Amino acid sequence: MTRIALLGLTALSAVALTGCAKKAQLNVTDAYVRYSPVPDNPSAAYFTVHGGDKDVKLIDVLTDVAIRTEMHESMKSGDMASMKRVMSVTIPAHSIVKFEPGGLHVMLWKINPGLKPPKSITLTFAFSNGERIQADAPLIAAGDAAPSAK
Repeated sequence: MTRIALLGLTALSAVALTGCAKKAQLNVTDAYVRYSPVPDNPSAAYFTVHGGDKDVKLIDVLTDVAIRTEMHESMKSGDMASMKRVMSVTIPAHSIVKFEPGGLHVMLWKINPGLKPPKSITLTFAFSNGERIQADAPLIAAGDAAPSAK
């Protein structure tokens, strides 16, 4: 009898703990922009997207202080490096997708000339489920170290 009661109590504890588990929440961290000092050259934004409970697609990254933004992916084939535009990036549930140098990134053309490092800009991330997330992104000068991830 004690064994059966103990098994039942263990099962109830497992169910209770599962119910208390924190739901994964879609969010963006560690955003920064590598600022281009040359007005006609684009700057590049980097960040980390943490997936929520369901798969979703990042469909756009916007800012009010640049004329145009585009998501891109860098690739290397032998000695040749290239870049291609991507229209969306899948963010699988419970995953981490990094936009980082040499991989996925966002190009920002013609950032407002009044904004220069060490200022920050606001990026808005638009997802296929209709969710929008805003994150502040410090402008980092070309030769400066990227901020460390939190």
